[in-house]
Amino acid sequence: MANDTSKTDIAMTYCPFLAVGAERPSRWLVTCDHATNLVPEFVSGGSLGLGRDDMERHIAYDPGASGVAAEIARLLDAPCICSNFSRLVIDPNRSPDDPTLIMKISDRTIIPGNRHVDASEKEMRLDLCYWPYHRRLAEMASRQDNTIIVSIHSFTKQYRGRRRRPWDIGILYSADNRLALPLLERLRLEGDICVGENEPYAGGFHGDAIERHAIACKRAGVLIEIRNDLIASAGRQIDWGRRLAPMLVQSAEDSGI
Repeated sequence: MANDTSKTDIAMTYCPFLAVGAERPSRWLVTCDHATNLVPEFVSGGSLGLGRDDMERHIAYDPGASGVAAEIARLLDAPCICSNFSRLVIDPNRSPDDPTLIMKISDRTIIPGNRHVDASEKEMRLDLCYWPYHRRLAEMASRQDNTIIVSIHSFTKQYRGRRRRPWDIGILYSADNRLALPLLERLRLEGDICVGENEPYAGGFHGDAIERHAIACKRAGVLIEIRNDLIASAGRQIDWGRRLAPMLVQSAEDSGI
């Protein structure tokens, strides 16, 4: 485990988030919790023991999601914050006590660098990656009284050994559906995409980023999942951003948020 001095040194040279547009005036805040597959040097020397192919898979990050998030933020003239560490290092969309916070196996792939993570290693990853990301997200969310949070994710079309998922996009929600329901309605009217409601995952769980920064603070928010093969290129990411940004604005107006 890194001692306090080394933690300070690391904090001065490594930033666990990428935040842009903090000065933008929009009430919207766009987030991307699984933006990158980066393993910081202080975690097992910058490697979790996986090859390049596995680190490019959905188990390590959400491919394409950060590009969509950036385009939506640009169009909404809104700030955007993205994680700067792999979800395999530590998952910022989980609560600190969640058993899947640091995955030891994901989609039938063993994560060698996580097999023997102890309490001190977990604490270091929390202190150097997880908490700084959430502190900055909280700061950006609190810049206005009526912030709306849009969390952008992507999902794989098929887990190993399982059936192919039919959805192109999923809208996830739990306690607050003010933005999700009108957005679902507008997406379904498109007619050319398969839309999932709380698919491919259940809509929210204890301690996730939307619960922490939106629901717990009585802010409107929604989590959007896009199938990652549909946003594999920069052009497609821009296309989806341009498709979703006006729908988000219209859905907020529909619900009177």
